Amino acid sequence: MIDKINNLLKRVEEFRPQAAAEIEEFRVRMLGRKGEMNDIFEEFKKVSPELKKEFGQKINALKNLIADKINTLKAEMADAESSSDAAIDMTRPGTNDPIGSRHPISTVKNRIVEIFARMGYTVAEGPEIEDDWHVFSALNFPPEHPARDMQDTFFISKNPDILLRTHTSSIQVRTMERQKPPIRVICPGRVFRNEAISYRAHCIFHQVEGLYIDENVSFADLKQSILYFAKEMFGEKARIRMRPSYFPFTEPSAEVDVSCNLCGGKGCNVCKHTGWLEIMGCGMVDPNVLEASGIDSKKYSGFAFGMGVERIAMLKYGVKDLRLYFENDVRFLRQFDSVL
Repeated sequence: MIDKINNLLKRVEEFRPQAAAEIEEFRVRMLGRKGEMNDIFEEFKKVSPELKKEFGQKINALKNLIADKINTLKAEMADAESSSDAAIDMTRPGTNDPIGSRHPISTVKNRIVEIFARMGYTVAEGPEIEDDWHVFSALNFPPEHPARDMQDTFFISKNPDILLRTHTSSIQVRTMERQKPPIRVICPGRVFRNEAISYRAHCIFHQVEGLYIDENVSFADLKQSILYFAKEMFGEKARIRMRPSYFPFTEPSAEVDVSCNLCGGKGCNVCKHTGWLEIMGCGMVDPNVLEASGIDSKKYSGFAFGMGVERIAMLKYGVKDLRLYFENDVRFLRQFDSVL
């Protein structure tokens, strides 16, 4: 029996498998129900009592050696396979990893900023949570103006009035308070209004507003700036029209329409069958607004304008439902240009 144990020990030490299947076959042959270790245990039953301790220790040592050998060989085989898989074959063709894309609102906003940057405008930013002064009072809104009502504005607290800004004009006020003319800034940002959500309106949207203050600024300067923007954004064939309007912070004021390229001017649901789509409001800065920010209205004049980024994006990309920009549907977003 000693010879059989020594012979088995030698075979275990000399075992060198070439594949994982050989290790499993070796395990079954040695430790299986009909394996060689089972035969040794059967012979162990016939050993005299005075020799059982000595033989028992050798048999247990052999069994443990076989188990350790098998576990070691399995680990070495697994490491060899993983290292071979990790090796990079430089001759293989590269993988076509998907490239993300910018959200269309970000793309359009960046394009607007780029166009006005070429006209000398710089970007100004401000907080989304504002006070009444910067959103309403400094912009010549009368106390009874509907925008101050709860049904139009999201108020956070009353007395003092703290609210979510309804336009980025509050950034213009902050700029005028800390900077002396000449001023030429655009103010992109997110704004909030208490409106019913539909294909044409949303309670959250994005604006880009502009402000230019200097000596001898005229309405002609405003019109030419907006016409340049429209042609850069929508193409050389884009046309604009200006309709008289009213805003508390500008006088005179106008609404700016651009020719609708969704229907080619024939009329559709988005342009209300007029062939024109409103893209912004504008006007000459009211002297009261200049004086409220410490700017001499007799020496300086200026114009301001503001546009909704979603409306520009709808016109540029032919999207007829405003809600698509806020649903994060990847099927919609994948249609737009990649980052690169």
